[in-house]
Parts: sequence; C-alpha cells; structure tokens
Amino acid sequence: MTAPYLGPDTARSVLQLTGTALAFIGFWAAAYLALSVSWLLTLALAVPTAAFLVRLFMVQHDCGHGSYFRSRRARDVVGFIIGVLTLTPYHYWRRTHAHHHAHSGDLDLRGFGDVETMTVREYLESTPRQRLGYRIYRNPLIMLGVGPLYHFVLKHRYPWEVPREWKQSWASIWWTNACIAGVLVVAALTIGIVPFLLVQGPVTLLAGSAGILLFYVQHQFEETYWDRDPNWDYFEAAIYGSSHLVLPRPLQWLTASIGIHHVHHLSSRIPNYRLQECLDANPDLQQATQVTMRDVGRLFRLTLWDEESGRMVGFREVHESLNPASAVS
Repeated sequence: MTAPYLGPDTARSVLQLTGTALAFIGFWAAAYLALSVSWLLTLALAVPTAAFLVRLFMVQHDCGHGSYFRSRRARDVVGFIIGVLTLTPYHYWRRTHAHHHAHSGDLDLRGFGDVETMTVREYLESTPRQRLGYRIYRNPLIMLGVGPLYHFVLKHRYPWEVPREWKQSWASIWWTNACIAGVLVVAALTIGIVPFLLVQGPVTLLAGSAGILLFYVQHQFEETYWDRDPNWDYFEAAIYGSSHLVLPRPLQWLTASIGIHHVHHLSSRIPNYRLQECLDANPDLQQATQVTMRDVGRLFRLTLWDEESGRMVGFREVHESLNPASAVS
C-alpha cells in the first residue's frame, strides 16, 4: 500500500523548504518591525510566524526519517539548522523519535520520546506524591503552557536521560546550544536582546504548544493501542495507536499533513507531501480513528490506560469506579 509513495521528490522538497523558510523570515521581520507600533501587533504576527516554525519543524521531522532529500548530508545539514530555530538538537531528536516509532504503544518500553502514560493499576499503586506529579504533568494548562518552555527551552539544552555512549546525539546537543548562544550574541549586537526576545519568545511558546498539542492528539484517544510484549505488534500500533487528525485544508498544509499520523507511523519514509496521496489511494487506511480539533478538550481528559477494558480513561472515571456512592451523589 505504501511502496509507491516512499522516498523524496527533491524538487518538491526544495520548493516546500524554500517557501516555508521565506514565509517564516518574512513574518518574523514583520513582527519585529511591529514593535515600533505595538507589542500587541507583534503578538498577533507571532501566530503566523509560529505556524511556519511548526511547518519548518515538520521539514526537520522528515529529514530525521530520511524522507526529505536523497542525500543524507543534505538532510543532516537542513535538519540541524532548523533544529537551532526549533531549539531541538537534530541528531538527539532523530534518535529518540526513532525509538518512539519503533516502540509506540509498547507498555514495556514507555517513557522515551512519547507522552508519559500510566496504566490504571500503576496509578492506583503509586504514592500520593507520584499521583500528584502525574496529575500536574497531565494537566493541559501545564502541558501546553509550561511544557513548551520546559521541554524546548530547558530540557533540550541538557537532556539528562540520553546515554553517554550516544556520542553523535551529545555532539548535536552541544553544537545546537553553541549556535543558539551565537544567535543570541548576534541579536544583542544588532537589534538588541530585548526586542529579539519580545518577538522570538511568543513564537517559541506558540510553536511549542502547537507541537505538543499535535503530538498529544495523535496518540491519546479512547481506543488507542497499548499492549505488552510479546503481544505488541508494530503494524497494529501504527494503524490503531495513531489517529487521523482531520484538519481544515489550510491547517493541514501548515502542519505538513502530520495529522495523517497513522499512515506516517505505518511507513515513516513517506514524505509529508505524499501522505494524502497514499491515504486517498488506499481505502483500508481510511478506517483509522478520526479526531478533530473539537475533540481536544475531551482527549485531554483521557489520562490513564485501562488494561482491562483496553481504552484510555480519565481520573474521574477511575475515582468513580472506586467510589460508586460518590458517582451516584
């Protein structure tokens, strides 16, 4: 089903990258010039700027999967440069994201490159402090507000969970940090560090929040897929554990069709600009769970995997199952 759509089209890749980069630069410059008028106007312009930063991240994402250019050197150079903009060290992210693809939905290999997810049993057996920490982590205000600042601004500067033997990943982290420091120095010597942060700060926060939101709804839904070894299956995890996020065409374009996530997980070597073609040509792939942005609030209430029922449930549902009287009252 996916074989005809594998591999990059260099011309399409170059055109997509060029257009996205120019749009990002244009909106960033407009947001900076708007500072002389009003910071509120700068904030308004931060929205499209962040949208194109998200689209640039999708280019970095495809480079990491080997689906954007035929040349690995070209992929690594483009991915690294975009990684400086997205505050995401390219080789580090590529390796952890590969782990996510290889083990998505595997209950025995969680916690690396995915949204932390407890089972109901694990939650009930955890200490009160552990439960509180998990509830804070799964709170949407924390995940979408504090989460981007912590994840992209702080944790990516020194991701302590990375093994020391991952030398290429650590080199990518240090080189990315050095380039970010260089950007800050250049900004301080030219436009000034405060104006730079007044523009880039909101852009980073908005883009990071959008990225986390997209990643969340792609795997966190009622009938998603989780299983334990040896029953875990890669193809079932791809089709049943990844959603099809149906977006309006402009948003699908801005997010480089990453919402067609089940097809992407089935075969990550399909470039983003061919995912829709693959989906349209294969009716069997159109049976995946569909979600829309209207479902976001409901999906964020799903916080625990119930191994007995085989579905995601919320804290309230677990509490009511333990205290039937409170549910009746």
